[in-house]
Amino acid sequence: MQLIQVIGMLLFLLILVLMIFMIVSTINHRKKLRKESEFIIPLGKLVVVYGHKIHVYEEGSGKKILVFMSGGGTASPTLDFKSLYSLLSDQYHVVVVEKAGYGFSDITNTSRDIATVLSETRQALQNARINGPYILLPHSMSGIEALYWSQKHPEEIEAIVGLDMATPNAYDGYPINFPLIKLAAYAANRGITRWIPKLAENDAIKYGTLTDDEKALYRSIFYNRTLTTNMLNEIKMIKQNAKRVGKSTIPETNYLLFSSNGEGTGCSEEKWRCLQRDFVQATKKGKLIELHYSHYIHNLGYDRIALEIKNYLEVLDQSLEN
Repeated sequence: MQLIQVIGMLLFLLILVLMIFMIVSTINHRKKLRKESEFIIPLGKLVVVYGHKIHVYEEGSGKKILVFMSGGGTASPTLDFKSLYSLLSDQYHVVVVEKAGYGFSDITNTSRDIATVLSETRQALQNARINGPYILLPHSMSGIEALYWSQKHPEEIEAIVGLDMATPNAYDGYPINFPLIKLAAYAANRGITRWIPKLAENDAIKYGTLTDDEKALYRSIFYNRTLTTNMLNEIKMIKQNAKRVGKSTIPETNYLLFSSNGEGTGCSEEKWRCLQRDFVQATKKGKLIELHYSHYIHNLGYDRIALEIKNYLEVLDQSLEN
């Protein structure tokens, strides 16, 4: 009986300590969020789309418009893609559209079905007065949106350059532990991530070309935009969205796909490579370049990727002229 009382007391103390820790962490988090909000200033322009603000970043002034589309959960797409687009903006008009819940954009409760997501992206470009046709550069999950865009509005798309983009088949049987993801979101909202600094040290910070000030800004955005409502709703909808896109034929456009070694995708290297190869083989005008980098390839192989993109677009121009 005495042993049970001791165990009970220990459990009570443990719960009490955890509660105190959560309260302290939440207060600390909110205090830092207020302080960080003073210097989290949009790098581009904010446009109003269906009642909320979407951040659109532009760089360069070339005739071709390259639209970068971030993968699911990337806190700051504008900074995440910088190492790559900074090597392309000397020749092309580079654009990054940050979806609702990402980067400098508002967090919303709007549906994340593929039609709504695409509608918001297109409206953001229209409101920013950036008219196509576009060359889409989707990373990871946004590959589904890029394909849907090309299916519904083929006249707006000149080519798709996949940065280890996901294809509809990638989500067949893909395990998603949503309760664990929601728990992670709960912890992030209470500042638990601040106690583990390594979580904010993503590939863009570790391997990219960001300045020290940009790295500090990225960390601040990370603490503000980790598993937001929009990101959680995207995860809920991704299999349904992928199935919807997969039911239609592969769009007849020009494709250049860069593939990672599968690390960070949730798939083995063999499976991920096969998914990418199968997709390209099913296209009429597709090219695949396999790289030995993990999933955020644009933060690891930006020099080579930029060179390959420039070469590809030059050849594409020549073929269109002929």
